[in-house]
Amino acid sequence: TAYEAAEETAYRHAELFYLQKQIQSQTPMVIVLADGGKVEGCIEWYDRRALKVRGREKTLIYKSGIKYMYKLGETAQ
Repeated sequence: TAYEAAEETAYRHAELFYLQKQIQSQTPMVIVLADGGKVEGCIEWYDRRALKVRGREKTLIYKSGIKYMYKLGETAQ
């Protein structure tokens, strides 16, 4: 429906704003994966389906495999 499409667009804009802010400030992040693994580092790049994270290594993470993420030093929700 049109309402669902508008809601999806709003969510996408919020996601893009958040990611862009973290990239610009080089915020250290913790990305918790669906399988329970964690990746720590700064987000360097993103597109519709993936994030590139620079930590000990550069890692490409598919968004579908992300459970949640938070700023390093904050408590996981």
